[in-house]
Amino acid sequence: MEQYQKDFVDFTLETGVLKFGEFTLKSGRISPYFFNAGLFNKGSHLSELGKFYAQAIEASALKFDVLFGPAYKGIPLAAAASIALNDSFNHNVPYSFNRKEAKDHGEGGSIVGHPLEGDILIIDDVITAQDIIQNCGANAKGVIVALDRQEKGKSELSAIQEVEQIFGITVLSIINLSHIIDYLRTSDDSKILAKIES
Repeated sequence: MEQYQKDFVDFTLETGVLKFGEFTLKSGRISPYFFNAGLFNKGSHLSELGKFYAQAIEASALKFDVLFGPAYKGIPLAAAASIALNDSFNHNVPYSFNRKEAKDHGEGGSIVGHPLEGDILIIDDVITAQDIIQNCGANAKGVIVALDRQEKGKSELSAIQEVEQIFGITVLSIINLSHIIDYLRTSDDSKILAKIES
């Protein structure tokens, strides 16, 4: 685990985004942990989150032309990551986002910011973004998420592997479930660790 990944786990615990216990997920499955990204809700959180996304993007060495944040959750993430890529890595990456409703006055259309052209890195939500990107004639190159839960999909593949196969894109994450497990191994919390590994 890289230092920025360990720091990200610390950050999610400090902010209450990552919690351990017993949680019923939307699928009805019981989980020993819960990751609530909606609790990244302060300017300081967004500033730090942008830096973690930027570090993961840099570590991946994925080449892309535009960072795209699907409305609504992806909008502040794209802006924060773009700022952090510039400030921390001197990469002046263009970004854009979409409106839920197309605008028929002013510049019009549904895309705000840089035009969607070339290879696109999506932040957070590939399902929403795929059609938007194709309709602009661009190519979805990858998607980056905060946490890869490494959950099984509908087949033998993980949900992330299914996304990679279906959409033909690279899926990046700041951390995955294995990083959380590694973190717990060093924290001597054997009860939580046993629940997650079962």
